[in-house]
Amino acid sequence: MKSVFGGGFGGKGDDVGPRVVFTGGRALFPLLKWALFGAGTMVALVGFFSSVMKVTRIEAGYEGVEINLAGSQRGAADIPIRTGWVFYSPLRTQIIEFPTFVQTVKWTHDFAEGHAINEEMSFNTKEGMNIYADVSVSYAIDPLKVPDFYVKYRVNELEKFTHGILRDIVRNSLNEVASTYTVEDIYGVRKAEFLLKVQALIQTKVTPVGVGIQQFGFIGAPRVPEVIATSITAKARAIQEAERARNELAMTQAEAAKKIAEAEGDAQSAINRAKGEAESNRIRLASLTPQMLELRKLENQRALIEKWNGQLPTVESAGNGSGLLLQLPKQ
Repeated sequence: MKSVFGGGFGGKGDDVGPRVVFTGGRALFPLLKWALFGAGTMVALVGFFSSVMKVTRIEAGYEGVEINLAGSQRGAADIPIRTGWVFYSPLRTQIIEFPTFVQTVKWTHDFAEGHAINEEMSFNTKEGMNIYADVSVSYAIDPLKVPDFYVKYRVNELEKFTHGILRDIVRNSLNEVASTYTVEDIYGVRKAEFLLKVQALIQTKVTPVGVGIQQFGFIGAPRVPEVIATSITAKARAIQEAERARNELAMTQAEAAKKIAEAEGDAQSAINRAKGEAESNRIRLASLTPQMLELRKLENQRALIEKWNGQLPTVESAGNGSGLLLQLPKQ
């Protein structure tokens, strides 16, 4: 940009004063051009480095595995475990995070729990009876086994494993174990045993990839046809009543035996007392001699004398065996 100012007025001859030329715009243009070029270069560099180098942080309770996108993945030993701050190239590798804390999932027929669909489990018993149940399972991944887990299942989201692979394992295990149990066993007193066997079978299937089953069980009672449930309940009630009757009979027999034992004890005690008294009397009789009787007589007389208060008797026996008492005259 250039501006020119002259000193005269009018014609040609008046243009005789000094001229001032402004060239500031032309001087700033190269600086502005280089500034725009530098900014564009910086943006390009940031974009370039963002595409070839990234940084992420693996939080506590998670383990990250670095997957090579360009090369062949030969096995779990070739997958490094990453924790903390991790720098990687998204053009060559991918970081996948897996939680290693306990995960709990519930598959129920209740739309308000879990997903808003019917997720109940069904399995067949030894008799071919179909049972429906709400199931809960808790599991955790061993941090050192995360590469094995990825190589086995090739999932980058644990949700896919939980509601896909693990659900199939649980359903298949339920059917395998239930095929050796009757509906009465599963619905009744052997339910705990049944659940332990199912959990053990699930654990066997997922142990190689580092998944540990922490808990497995039914949510509420398993559901069977109403007629079957009524029959099982009635049988259980009859068993309870029979057991109660046996307990009462045992209690009555115990009480009777106690009373008999007490009576026998009292009788034996009386016999022992009588034997003791008889033996005592025998010993006393054996010790009575004429001299002992005379001594006892003298002791009795002495006792009477010691008790006499000096007053003579006022009556006396007639002495003829008639039993009459005679009044003695007063002194």
